[in-house]
Amino acid sequence: MEGASKEKPTSVSNLVTVFENSRSLGAAPRAHGLESEHHRLECRPPSPAEPGEEPDMGEALGSGPRTVSRRYLSSLKNKLSSGAWRKSCQPETSPGPGMQEPEEKRIVQELLETEKAYVARLHLLDQVFFQELLKEARSGKAFPEDVVRLIFSNISSIYQFHSQFFLPELQRRLDDWSATPRIGDVIQKLAPFLKMYSEYVKNFERAAELLATWTDKSAPFQEVITRIQSSEASGSLTLQHHMLEPVQRIPRYELLLKEYVQKLPAQAPDRADAQKALDMIFSAAQHSNAAITEMERLQDLWEVYQRLGLEDDIVDPSNALLREGPVLKISFRRSDPMERYLFLFNNMLLYCVPRVIQVGAQFQVRTRIDVAGMKVREVTNAEFPHSFLVSGKQRTLELQARSQEEMISWMQACQAAIHQIEKRNETFKAAAQGPEGDTQERELQSEELGLRAPQWIRDKMVTMCMRCQEPFNALTRRRHHCRACGYVVCARCSDYRAELKYDGNRPNRVCLDCYTFLTGNVLPEDKEDKKRGILVKASMAGSEQSLMCSFLQLVGDKWGKAGPRGWCVIPRDDPLVLYVYAAPQDMRAHTSIPLLGYQVTSGPQADPRVFQLQQSGQLYTFKAETEELRGRWVKAMERAASGGVPQGPNNGDLSD
Repeated sequence: MEGASKEKPTSVSNLVTVFENSRSLGAAPRAHGLESEHHRLECRPPSPAEPGEEPDMGEALGSGPRTVSRRYLSSLKNKLSSGAWRKSCQPETSPGPGMQEPEEKRIVQELLETEKAYVARLHLLDQVFFQELLKEARSGKAFPEDVVRLIFSNISSIYQFHSQFFLPELQRRLDDWSATPRIGDVIQKLAPFLKMYSEYVKNFERAAELLATWTDKSAPFQEVITRIQSSEASGSLTLQHHMLEPVQRIPRYELLLKEYVQKLPAQAPDRADAQKALDMIFSAAQHSNAAITEMERLQDLWEVYQRLGLEDDIVDPSNALLREGPVLKISFRRSDPMERYLFLFNNMLLYCVPRVIQVGAQFQVRTRIDVAGMKVREVTNAEFPHSFLVSGKQRTLELQARSQEEMISWMQACQAAIHQIEKRNETFKAAAQGPEGDTQERELQSEELGLRAPQWIRDKMVTMCMRCQEPFNALTRRRHHCRACGYVVCARCSDYRAELKYDGNRPNRVCLDCYTFLTGNVLPEDKEDKKRGILVKASMAGSEQSLMCSFLQLVGDKWGKAGPRGWCVIPRDDPLVLYVYAAPQDMRAHTSIPLLGYQVTSGPQADPRVFQLQQSGQLYTFKAETEELRGRWVKAMERAASGGVPQGPNNGDLSD
């Protein structure tokens, strides 16, 4: 095999060696004898200039750091998971004169020779590098002892296993080959212990980083390593090269054992055991693959935490990042949405603000919303398309995606996280909805009052207090939000404080109704109850409670010269009256018009969107946004003016 020139399939172990050779600083060329002994079974690596592949910038000679790149770890993981190691390399045959030994025995001899060379390298790592650095750390105090232990991980256990068990067993079996020509049973017995390699592999990238850091930081540390690397035992190879040996070893076992199984005669007594041993070796390789995957997950998670500023209450290695990306936050005060960034984990949603000066952290966490108890739904908003609502115990956010596909993707990711939480915690299952529909939903919301952050009503959706129906103004009656129900109320109606569980039981500003519900205290009225006026009727913003509703432009002297827009509603429970509100969420209309007996006519203007209501000396002029909307309003008002009343809840629904 040593003199073979025939090209073989790709081997990740050789790629790893080429990669390390290009990254090692100050490494001298290898000795020819060491190279041939150590890599005699490896397959030729692909050309670095293969079409379709970009060269790794870190692999230029002397240009990269002395650590192993994430690209290498990913390629190793993909190799293992794809089963590429199970592809056989065609054995090279160089039959010499008088060569009579069976092929399977020569492969076992090859396995024993490479195992001896491997144990020699483990001895160098554990008994020389590790012990010398440990001795220097204990005596000189120039670098911590824990750093040395972290760099070499569990290399001592690996060395003891191979030197005291695996190598002696192979040696005894080959010495007694004429009586017991088999190795399958030996490997079956010892293969489960190879899973200890996963700990070493998982720690490998961190060990390489520590090695590079302390080589630059500590002169005594560097002196010990340089002295050993220049010795004959090290073969003029770097410590980084020797540390890669355990990472490559298990795939090499599989390569040899695969060839051994292929060379066994069909009726060989060792065939069944050897095949089972091959499967166990492959399982050990997959175990290392899982360790690499976990290491990459933790690395990605750590990078996310660094972007978030490593806040103590969110750093948890058990978390899993499900989705991240920018969104727009719809404000209840501002008319234009604001740029925000979301991180969705398996247990929490982080609502973040990009930092203007990105020194260290890139984002500042504004709000953390627990996935447990979180709800997400689409919001129908003509002004802000692709909007969705995320309602959690800590806060409720109205967000806008940049496209319908992005909105659906965010909602699906949130629903998947919620489903997993509910699956693990049966106590968080949502209450079943009954046939009452909206009534039961309101009851559920009142039961959750104070337990979940409410959706705040936007300021421009109301012109008056949603409790006392007094109009707002900039000086004496300003807008406030009840922290329990989210209503926009005046200072007088929100001059109460109650403890809210979603805010850590801290006292918050609430309206009188929520204060009474949350505390059970009934306050005496400070003035006599006013009689409920005809205009005190909550606006209907949707088609469920209205026959027709939309914005209409109020035209003519009757409405004033400004010609404001009004939210016009014909309620289902009062189908012969038109109510005009200043905003869709107002609790009191500023005008009501009984439609019975009115005539609906076209306006004097040429605009086809204008229509009028006329009776005796009363004249009201309206302007719809479209001709189609104007036609629906005319139809609804003509029916009301003639006394027509819909018979069913959905009969004659003309809502916008």
